[in-house]
Amino acid sequence: MNRSQPLDHLEHLDKELVEELAQVARVTVREELREQTRKQRRTAVLYGASGAAALYAGGAIAVAVGLALAIGLPGWAAALITGALMAAVAYALRASAHSSSSEHHPHPPHRVVGGTPPVAPPGGLGMPYPPIPKNPPETPADLDDPRR
Repeated sequence: MNRSQPLDHLEHLDKELVEELAQVARVTVREELREQTRKQRRTAVLYGASGAAALYAGGAIAVAVGLALAIGLPGWAAALITGALMAAVAYALRASAHSSSSEHHPHPPHRVVGGTPPVAPPGGLGMPYPPIPKNPPETPADLDDPRR
């Protein structure tokens, strides 16, 4: 019984230490997240400003092309040609965005460090596609066919 009494006051110290460590950890994590958020917000603002500047630059180029075409054509024809050119540029950009997004799908590793690659994908869904049967499936019409 004598030994348990000195440990009782240490239990109180342990609780205070744990609470103090938890408070320090919370403050540290909060400050780190605040710093990361500040950096990400600045990056997002810069991307937005870049997009706005690019939009105005594209508009200025479209006006310049329209005015250049208006030298030899009526204004409506120059505007129509400029609009068609801008639509073609938009379509080309959209097509390149679709092709680049399909290229970013994860590829299986060419080399696995420390062993062989898994048989199934890591999602646990089995094979990535069903196996191809050797013979085509039979239908009721195939069974009634007298040539068999």
